Amino acid sequence: MSSQNSSIKVTEFIIGGFDTTEKPVVVGVVILITYVLVVLTNIVNILFVIYDQRLHKPMYLLICNLAVVDILYTSSATPTMIGVLLAGVNTISYVPCIIQMFAFHLAGLMEMFALSIMAFDRLVAIRYPFHYHSYLTNVRTLVLTFILWLIACGFVAIAPANVIPLPHCYLKLKYTFCDYAAIMRTTCVDPNYYFNQTAIISFTLLFFTFIFICLSYLCMIFFVKLLSNDDKRKMGSTCLSHLIVVTCYYCPTFILIVLTRIGVVLTLEERHGLLIGVLLGPSLVNPFVYSLRTKEIKYKIFKIFKKVESSQ
Repeated sequence: MSSQNSSIKVTEFIIGGFDTTEKPVVVGVVILITYVLVVLTNIVNILFVIYDQRLHKPMYLLICNLAVVDILYTSSATPTMIGVLLAGVNTISYVPCIIQMFAFHLAGLMEMFALSIMAFDRLVAIRYPFHYHSYLTNVRTLVLTFILWLIACGFVAIAPANVIPLPHCYLKLKYTFCDYAAIMRTTCVDPNYYFNQTAIISFTLLFFTFIFICLSYLCMIFFVKLLSNDDKRKMGSTCLSHLIVVTCYYCPTFILIVLTRIGVVLTLEERHGLLIGVLLGPSLVNPFVYSLRTKEIKYKIFKIFKKVESSQ
């Protein structure tokens, strides 16, 4: 599996993903504005849940967890891209690059786990409406979430475990930040074995979580018939919010996979565009969806605006 190239000692990588980008400043400003919106809106959602005792319920704790995941997901790679595009800083040290790779893939996996546990939460709420709060308590929700974070860390640890022992032959990353594929392509080995290994794990987790969510909703459709009309409306509203978020995450991810699997060759620019869309799109949509479609959070936002208007 080793290449004939002589290895080099790497202290930093050169990020070359934006070398051919036209109008890098414009692209950088758009990414910067989107990133600031993502962080601010998700922090607002977290603060609403923390400071309002009425929102200390399993569903809102899971919304809070999703907000943390979204902040980690975007923050893992976006500052590096902004630095390259706006400040011209196109190098990153070896250790921060490895940490960035781990954080990016951890957040990507946790996004799937977070959406899955939220689907499970809605299923329990519909199947056992009178026992929901005894079955799924705040403590159990936090413990389950913590376990999922540990499982995700275990899976993602495979990436640095593969990369770190390998010798490197190149300093330049072909992509826009430090993800597994970008770093692996700088090594002196044939990456296909490692790509196939991680592809099997990634596809298994992706399709398992997606099928779990789909089955959860099929069960919900069956059990929702047992609810009153008022309860049906409430569940329909929260489930629709979740479905929007699921669609925003899985659709571009599946498109990227399908295009790759059927042999469509994407240019680096097209791949970067899709990857940045997957990175920023869902994380921007999620807080707005839950703020505008969740009655308690929406009520709190309107209340704050009314206070501001009355003070003026």
